[in-house]
Amino acid sequence: MTSTLHRDAATEPAPTPAPVTMAGALNAALADALADDPRVLVFGEDVAALGGVFRVTDGLAQRFGETRVFDTPLAESGIVGTAIGMAMNGLVPVVEMQFDAFAYPAFEQITSHLAKLHNRTRGKVALPVVVRVPFGGGIGGVEHHCDSSEAYYTHTPGLRVVAPGTPADAYLLLRQAIACPDPVIFLEPKRRYWSRESAELTTNGPGIDSAAIRRAGTDVTLIGYGGTVGTVLDAAEAATAEGWDVEVIDLRSLSPFDDATVSASVRRTGRAVVVHEASRFGGYGAEVVARLTEQCFHYLQAPILRVTGLDIPYPPPKLEQHHLPDVDRILDAIARLQWDDHV
Repeated sequence: MTSTLHRDAATEPAPTPAPVTMAGALNAALADALADDPRVLVFGEDVAALGGVFRVTDGLAQRFGETRVFDTPLAESGIVGTAIGMAMNGLVPVVEMQFDAFAYPAFEQITSHLAKLHNRTRGKVALPVVVRVPFGGGIGGVEHHCDSSEAYYTHTPGLRVVAPGTPADAYLLLRQAIACPDPVIFLEPKRRYWSRESAELTTNGPGIDSAAIRRAGTDVTLIGYGGTVGTVLDAAEAATAEGWDVEVIDLRSLSPFDDATVSASVRRTGRAVVVHEASRFGGYGAEVVARLTEQCFHYLQAPILRVTGLDIPYPPPKLEQHHLPDVDRILDAIARLQWDDHV
């Protein structure tokens, strides 16, 4: 009798990847980058002894020492300015802004120097700096702790801006960002830090500039990124009850924008909805709508719609559910696209 303990390797099913949180995936990416490249440094407010407010850097200082992972004063402009000087001298700094709105004091360093120095020196100086920014709401936080500031960064030439929506992508994109010779604003959706998924943490995957099709469909394209990826996937699943076959695009890279992948999807479906947490007026979604309208106009069967946060300062925790896009608001937008008459 043949033992079931010795099955043919060719027929052995691949093991299911272990569940991992986004915070855990980011921690693993930082640890692997530190181990692989002695030039990589991790620093910011409370990232060493505490392991970061969200524990993304937990254990790294103990493992790699205080010269590689260290705490800084509460001075965001100084943190980014120091990172720029380090990068000019051959190091690869990865810095943390403790919360999204806490990054604003560093805005001048980011937009005037980090984004422009490579061009200012005619390509002689590279700045491989990663600025990690926990962004977005959904955690019951107060103002200054829940901003969606992506449009500020994507409007600045010279910066790459990425936002993972899954644990696997958090690992992959952070490894790619650290290896990239350009400055990268790395937006980490706080509401997804503790989402747990089975994920293989690997550097094999789509490029840092690529969008991803998370769900194939034929009737409408839902476009999200970061914290809204889970929401649009839930909406796509709920839409099946209405008879709608929804395709979901995770942008991943906000700047540069993957025109080819997103435009191809919209041309197939003829309809699109863009979802983001930031306020609607002047928000990142307006640029997405403009690009798709220019590139897909003759394929569109309806206007491209947006489902966004409200045009208000971030509300108190008990009211944020009214501010953030949810499944019902997304389904309402899809329903509007099904009308025969559009005004």
